Amino acid sequence: MNRNGPVIVIEDDSDDRELLDEVFKKLNYSNEIIFFEDGEKALDYLNATEIIPFIIISDINMPKLNGFALRNKIMEDAELHSKCIPYLFLTTASNQKTVTEAYSVYVQGFFVKQESMQKVENQLRIIMDYWKLCIAPHDFLT
Repeated sequence: MNRNGPVIVIEDDSDDRELLDEVFKKLNYSNEIIFFEDGEKALDYLNATEIIPFIIISDINMPKLNGFALRNKIMEDAELHSKCIPYLFLTTASNQKTVTEAYSVYVQGFFVKQESMQKVENQLRIIMDYWKLCIAPHDFLT
């Protein structure tokens, strides 16, 4: 895990992207925030860059390549999988079937989109702070 790497946010709704962008700016983390409108564009980026992202925050219901399909492609790609990039869902789809399916593909977190700016800010702060403190296999490489 690259604590200084970019945060990849995959969100097809422009209003949600705008809100998340505003909140990340307010939180003032040093990580670059990179937005993608669909999983296909995000996957293209992940395959084209040598940079290891800090975390991936993905919506589920998106055009072209949804959150589950993207997660599966990352898990199936040995090189991407070995980068140990935390993969989280941030979505409105919160029913038992969806949550169970998410954890069956080894997402490291499932979060429901919040309505207010303050709640979104609190949620993203908790997510970022948790992952900043977490250790991963790459932490032991010399």
